[in-house]
Amino acid sequence: MSIKLLCDTLCDIPDEITNKEYVDVVPLTVIFPDMEYKETIDITKEEFYRIVKEKDCIPKTSQATYMDFKTRYDKYVEEGYDIICITGAAKSSGTFQSACIAKADMEKGNIEVFDTNNLSLGSGQYVIKACELIEQGKGLQEICAELNELHKSTILLFMPYTLKYLKASGRVPVAAAILGNMLNIKPILHFDNGEGKLISTTRGNKQMASKLVDVMLDMCKGRNISDLIVTIGCGDNMKEVKKLEEEVKNRIKCKKIFFARGGAAICSHTGPDILALSCSY
Repeated sequence: MSIKLLCDTLCDIPDEITNKEYVDVVPLTVIFPDMEYKETIDITKEEFYRIVKEKDCIPKTSQATYMDFKTRYDKYVEEGYDIICITGAAKSSGTFQSACIAKADMEKGNIEVFDTNNLSLGSGQYVIKACELIEQGKGLQEICAELNELHKSTILLFMPYTLKYLKASGRVPVAAAILGNMLNIKPILHFDNGEGKLISTTRGNKQMASKLVDVMLDMCKGRNISDLIVTIGCGDNMKEVKKLEEEVKNRIKCKKIFFARGGAAICSHTGPDILALSCSY
């Protein structure tokens, strides 16, 4: 491969994508009151879920740094690679800016930094697409042009089991968070233009999977769903995600289905239990 593909941990991607030889995942830092961890390096997803639940704490995150990117750029350019760097939404994290500043300081090399304007499984759609194009032998500029087209078609829906994490991060109003937790109302949030927006609700956990698919199908009206690439996701709630998988397989006859678990960078803000659904064309 002549292209090295970087992404940050704001992009939740399937294991089969993470394990590709040309993919390198740049970690954000997750911060607990007594310890900091580089995601995927110092702490696994399972360890993160356990610590959050045992300590009943709401961790913070810190962006990937200039040096996280610069050291990788230097290494891969020296090895003769072109580089595509895909990041979570610039509106949500300074990681994109870190990647851009590191690129500006490079004296040589072909490097493209791409803002997905999305997060989690939504950003992961861009990584999945880039892998497909790399394996087709496409060049740097051609890949970036096709990734730009995903801005028109990528959808990310997610349902946190509790609103206290989003409340603490300031991503939902306090009144809405209190009301939701009191009435056991589960919000369906749509990540759009760099922001999470309330798009629908359901009551309790039993209807979460079917409601997610209802909303996805409604948003895809007029499109050929057989062309969809779908990713389903969860956090620590592996049992519940099976229901979502069944709903997707029964109701969305799509091109390909992937699975990915939410990492520390995302679940620090949503909580360790979450259902998510994403698609792109």
